[in-house]
Amino acid sequence: MTTTQVPYRSIPEMFLSRVAATPDKEAFGGPGPDGEPHYLTWAQVGDQARQIAAGLTTLGIGQEDRVAILAGTRLEWILADLGIMCAGGATTTVYPTTEAEDACYIIADSGSKVLIAENPAQAAKLTAAPAPSITHVVLIDGEADPAAGVPQLTLADLELKGAQALAENPGLIDDIVAGIEPDHLATLIYTSGTTGRPKGVELLHRGWCWEGVVQGEVGVLIPEDLQFLWLPLSHSFGKTLICGIIHVGVKTYVDGRVDKIVENLGIVRPTLMAAAPRIFEKVYNRVVTGVQEDGGAKLKIFGWAVRVGKQKVELEQAGKPVPGGLALKYKVAERLVFSKLQARLGGRIRYLVSGSAPLSVPIAEFFAAASLPISEGYGLTESSAGNCVNRPGALRIGTVGPALGDLEIKIDTDGEVLLRGAPIMRGYHNLPDETAAAFTEDGYFRTGDIGELDEAGFLKITDRKKDLVKTSGGKYIAPSHIEGVFKALCPLVSQVLVIGQSRNYCTMVVTLDPDAVTSWSHGGPLEGKGYAEIVASKEANEVVAAAVADLNGRLNRWETIKKFTILPRDLTIEDGEITPSLKLKRRVIEANFKDEIEAMYAGSLAEV
Repeated sequence: MTTTQVPYRSIPEMFLSRVAATPDKEAFGGPGPDGEPHYLTWAQVGDQARQIAAGLTTLGIGQEDRVAILAGTRLEWILADLGIMCAGGATTTVYPTTEAEDACYIIADSGSKVLIAENPAQAAKLTAAPAPSITHVVLIDGEADPAAGVPQLTLADLELKGAQALAENPGLIDDIVAGIEPDHLATLIYTSGTTGRPKGVELLHRGWCWEGVVQGEVGVLIPEDLQFLWLPLSHSFGKTLICGIIHVGVKTYVDGRVDKIVENLGIVRPTLMAAAPRIFEKVYNRVVTGVQEDGGAKLKIFGWAVRVGKQKVELEQAGKPVPGGLALKYKVAERLVFSKLQARLGGRIRYLVSGSAPLSVPIAEFFAAASLPISEGYGLTESSAGNCVNRPGALRIGTVGPALGDLEIKIDTDGEVLLRGAPIMRGYHNLPDETAAAFTEDGYFRTGDIGELDEAGFLKITDRKKDLVKTSGGKYIAPSHIEGVFKALCPLVSQVLVIGQSRNYCTMVVTLDPDAVTSWSHGGPLEGKGYAEIVASKEANEVVAAAVADLNGRLNRWETIKKFTILPRDLTIEDGEITPSLKLKRRVIEANFKDEIEAMYAGSLAEV
């Protein structure tokens, strides 16, 4: 294996190298006052990051001191993050949806000295519990409160303090950056812990710089790209993309408003977008339910086009040529059907990336059929998010691609995926026992995922080790596989959770997509009804029941779903049922809907 050559010692060195190389090229942008995209050049980003960095030094931030960011995805998040690291500090990321008590725990446990909060409402979370290490609060939006218990200032105030410090010492930031080593802490990201308290993952400059370089090596990012970045920057997936953006020099539109994604795609017209599978599922649901609503000739043409597209994809996946007749049919299918879907995503997509949760194979096949192939990738917070990805033009649907760079992957005797290399964490913050348990004796990180490697080194994740379900009959079941298949069979579905641990048969709880069910109800007896009434209706249950029957026809006998329940509402981040990166929190869901689940096991069914 060739060793990955990383020419940077730290993220700030990589960043300042980018600023020097392409100062006048457009860098990061966001919605301007008129709603249109507004971009800063790399030189402008460099100036603002330096001022923030210098301002932080006046607040006492030095090498590896933590600064917490409690804000949504926006341009200022990136500027603050770069400023923190250029000051020699490390960023503690806190999701804006984090409850106040948990936010205080993260801030206190990390020992963060400064909190950069999106607005006064986020800053007010500090009052929920002690966070004694905080000396200052910086507000991105809103006015500083002179009566606050902890001194407050605005981000503009901080930049002004930094400008004054740089006027007195122009080489201040360059001197600090020169002292940052590859093994210094860059980021502290908190993830779910076994005790219920989140645990801090210590990620180093070495790993993040490696991430930036390997993304450029395989063509995930190219200098000509325009990326639309909406992912939570508090999550490692967003952070690793920032590293690739800096190394390659990619123009990037930043806007974390999930409800604006579809609208922004038409305005920004990106060539590249990374997303969690849920976003692709919503696009799929909207397209399919819309066509089903139209019915008639449109539905027949759509079905024909999808079949043609999937025939083409099947040949391409097998490495076989596409016959001329099929290629001609596909051109017609693209003109009549797929071009409209391509236009919905802005009309210029070169590369789509899916990560942070499993992507349904049928949905991946649908997008590939539409000439919008989704390259699924794989990684964990503990491994800096980017470990494997399908390369542009070399997609193997159902896998997460081969390893990036010189990352080492092996499969343990029980099927667990093990990783070793530059992007792996230093450890869990202040948790030496949990850190030790996370590694093998020869230094491989235990991912907790079950997988397999094919002959070409493509990794396939089959399930989470801890999420495998064992029925009372002794059969093992992989819920995420079943859930992924079902999502493609039922275009009304939003979320689905298979239940079966220590049970004598499997059941399923389902939530429906509010947009999809509203569209589906048009023209029928449910038109104009509220969401709760629609999902409780006989008609909705019949649609789901038909999809479950279809699903069961594709499963082993012991995997089949004997009963299902449609929940009265969708799962939410606020109720702790899904993470901000849109992963299911199985234990929370099972606890929140315990009564509905137990009702499916009332009485008895034959053991399976």
